[in-house]
Amino acid sequence: MLRIRCPWCGERDEVEFRYGGQSVAYPAEPGALSDREWADFLFVRDNPCGWWRERWVHSAGCRRWFELWRNTETDEVA
Repeated sequence: MLRIRCPWCGERDEVEFRYGGQSVAYPAEPGALSDREWADFLFVRDNPCGWWRERWVHSAGCRRWFELWRNTETDEVA
């Protein structure tokens, strides 16, 4: 089980959190995107091996969103 450090509540078990996915910037001009570009924005994400920046929400605690770095090979959290 992962131990995740919430910036507001401290270290907790991963069952208190929900994964929010890859940090992706919202398109600057969303109206200018084609259907294909929207589909890519919504559904296509990287699948790296190694350190990765992710979004998480402390759903069983303070309910705040935050970003953390996680190693996808070892599940080490920074």
